[in-house]
Parts: sequence; structure tokens; C-alpha cells
Amino acid sequence: MKFLKKKILKKIVIVLAVIFVGIQFVPTKRNQSTEVLDTDFITLFNAPDNIKTMLKTSCYDCHSNNTIYPWYNKIQPISYFLEGHIDEAKEELNFSKFGSYSKRKQKSKFKSLAKQVKKKEMPLPSYTLIHRDASLSDDQILEFTDWVYQLEPNTTKR
Repeated sequence: MKFLKKKILKKIVIVLAVIFVGIQFVPTKRNQSTEVLDTDFITLFNAPDNIKTMLKTSCYDCHSNNTIYPWYNKIQPISYFLEGHIDEAKEELNFSKFGSYSKRKQKSKFKSLAKQVKKKEMPLPSYTLIHRDASLSDDQILEFTDWVYQLEPNTTKR
């Protein structure tokens, strides 16, 4: 009986290994573009260098059309997970297309952006765990939210 269990377990491990190796050859789409659109948030609002750096480091990998992928993105199923996360994030807010949003939607995004950064909901803790440079200090949060409030004066500082 023990021999039979070992044999079955061995076959399961082999099948799983073959599947794992096999999915490495299935390509995923890449969220990369060298084109900077006129509708890009940084371009549209002429972001100062410090704000531009914060956005590129902490936001743009998930919320723009140009992700800088980590080395582990080449490993499946991690790549599938990352692409799904990026698609979901861009659906919520795409900085590359911010200028194409209606004024009403832009205003709503300003409010949401300031609120989520202030509450440290963004960037996601799961992202900053791996990308430590994406974490924003309290001073950076204040600097960023003050800049957003200047862009959209009707955004309350709550």
C-alpha cells in the first residue's frame, strides 16, 4: 500500500512539473509602450520633477500604459497574476489616458487619488513590500496631496 502511494505521488509530481514547465512557453501580453500620449497625467499637468518621480516610482507600473517589469514577471503563473492586476488597476485609473476622461471623471479621480494616497491605501502594501522605493514617506504624501489639491481646488483636504 505504501509503495502504491509513493508511485501515485511521484506521478502527480511529474505531471505538475510538466505543466509548470509547459506554461512557461505560453506568452502573456506586455503593458509596455514607448509612446507618451498628450493625455498623460504628468504631461497634461506639467508635474514638477519630484511629483513626476513619485508617480513613476509608485503609480505608473500599474496605472499607466508602460509597466517596468520585474525579473520575476517571466515566471508563470506570476506573469498571469501581474497582468490581471495591471488590467484591473488601469480600468480604475490610467494615468496615460487621464486627459481623455471627462472633467467630471477627472475631478472624481483627483479626489480619490488624494484620499487613497493620504490614507496610505495607495500604493498597495503588496506592491511596496517588494518595491520598497515605491513607499511614500509622510512628507512625500503631504507634498503629493498638496499638489493634487492645487490642481483641483475643489478637492477637500479630509
